[in-house]
Amino acid sequence: MNKEKRLFGKTLMVLVTIFFYLPIVFMMIFSFNEGKSLTHFSGFSLRWYQTMLKSHDMMESLYVTIIIALLATLISTIIGTITAIGLSNSKKIIRKIVTQINDFPLMNPDIVTAIGLMLLFITFKIEKGFLTMLLAHIAFCIPYVILSINPKIRSLDPNLADAAMDLGATPTQALTKVIIPQIMPGIVSGALIAFTMSFDDFIISYFATGKGVKNLSIMVYTMSKRVNPSINAISTLVVVLITTALLILNLMPLYREKHPKKPGHNKRMTIVFAVVVCIIGSYVFFKNNVAEKPYSGQTLRIYNWGEYTGENIIQDFEEETGAKVVMDNFDSNEQMYIKVANGESYDILVPSDYMIERLIQEDLLMKLDTEKIQSALDLYVEDVLDLPYDPGNHYSVPYFWGSVGIVYDTNKVSLEELEEQGWNIFLNEKYKGDIYLYDSERDSFMMALKALGYSMNSDSETEIQEAYKWLIQCVQTMEPEIVTDEIIDNMAQARKALGLIYSGDATYIMSENEDVGYFEPLQGTNLWCDAMVIPKNAQNVELAYEFINYAAQYEGAYDNSSYVGYSSSNEEVLNELANGEFEGINAYLPRSGYKYDEQFKYNEETKKIISDLWSRVKIVASNS
Repeated sequence: MNKEKRLFGKTLMVLVTIFFYLPIVFMMIFSFNEGKSLTHFSGFSLRWYQTMLKSHDMMESLYVTIIIALLATLISTIIGTITAIGLSNSKKIIRKIVTQINDFPLMNPDIVTAIGLMLLFITFKIEKGFLTMLLAHIAFCIPYVILSINPKIRSLDPNLADAAMDLGATPTQALTKVIIPQIMPGIVSGALIAFTMSFDDFIISYFATGKGVKNLSIMVYTMSKRVNPSINAISTLVVVLITTALLILNLMPLYREKHPKKPGHNKRMTIVFAVVVCIIGSYVFFKNNVAEKPYSGQTLRIYNWGEYTGENIIQDFEEETGAKVVMDNFDSNEQMYIKVANGESYDILVPSDYMIERLIQEDLLMKLDTEKIQSALDLYVEDVLDLPYDPGNHYSVPYFWGSVGIVYDTNKVSLEELEEQGWNIFLNEKYKGDIYLYDSERDSFMMALKALGYSMNSDSETEIQEAYKWLIQCVQTMEPEIVTDEIIDNMAQARKALGLIYSGDATYIMSENEDVGYFEPLQGTNLWCDAMVIPKNAQNVELAYEFINYAAQYEGAYDNSSYVGYSSSNEEVLNELANGEFEGINAYLPRSGYKYDEQFKYNEETKKIISDLWSRVKIVASNS
């Protein structure tokens, strides 16, 4: 019986170990994947490690993560140790109050702490960036240090310090040579927990940072919005670094036992270390100061969608101009609007058409100098110029454009069905449980309104209610999976029959799987355009113009479009990719001039109604 119990225990332990470590092994294997897929291994390659090392943002985020974690650990450990020792000699009432205050952040949800810290920084008008992130990390690490040290202090003899001073020790010596060595295990435990919490944190960091300062968790979050296997590469690098550090920490005591320290050893090592630092520092200094470039020392702040730029455009622009580009990412136009409306300063924004219309109405955008952007506009296709949201392109220079359509598995869905049913195919019970809906209130209601024969910009309450009932019928009878960008990799593997998708994402999917197609229903669809604009509070307008023109030129536009998959506004690039890399992929070249296709118009009242109704649709979907 005991043997069976032991066998069961060992088996359970092995299964638990596999459960925890298999995802890490899976991630490390796919970091060497030749293709973009995060689930289908197509061949060995170091491509994503090269991409990672070339990426200024990724390497800087790793650097920020490590520096913040080390500083937060050091400072919080010092403060926490002093506080814990001080509390041990305080009155009971003070000790009780401070302990309860210390425990509160541990029990508080991270989101509440994050918002509280954000409001604190805003109230005292502290500009968010590296310092605010560091302060936030110190604040939430200190309680963990105190909690780890308190049990060790309580186990000490309360007369230990007095005995040391009776024997001739000063109060400082009693603290550093008697008390601290006794509680060192607690200090080390607290420091390790603080480092782990800081290195791992996302929510508090996300709300406490600004000025383009991102740690690794924020970077991975923005990268995961679209398929980017560099996530696997940088995560594997972190795993290797941590594993190496743990091996060194565990093997160092054994090494010291076999190789006792020699006189002068530490001094020699210090000299060698100082020389190495000087050499590296000199190399970096001279490398960065060999040739003065037109915008050396200047910083360009861009607020763009996540994973919406090419592999090389940022690095190439920095190399050509000498400027530093800091790019923040947003998930939605509404998230971008909140920051801009509250006065956060960026030099370039990349909002969608209807949001540009809103920003113009609220006088938040700078009117562009025609002479400075005309050379860029001359390169563009007519379909993206002089559109209703910005007639004459006085405020915006197009970036990407495309449509919303249906991505489908050609082995399951026929083109004849799509042509006959259009958007109503999402009500065809033949595909029950085999469809994706995109978690976008605007495009979901666009689909429903178009299916009913209405304008997607309808402000009729009756028509909107009909569209709501259409969506309710869809989620109740069809059991769809409501997703965001995970549809990209899922449909590349043809895991469902069809789904609602943006044309650029469909382009990638079709390039990965030749059995997948893209269809724009004949009832009409959303023909959208994202464009570059300069907000009125921009700090570096001239550099913003430089980037806009650089992104519009052939090299920048080609790098952007070929990597991301969305349709380029540059006519030469559009034609070259449509007849080259993306030949035969109809999703890359949206139809134009079709009478039932529309662009969204800004209507605040309609938006509020649709937002509320879409929330109800998702509740019904989750309960179905």
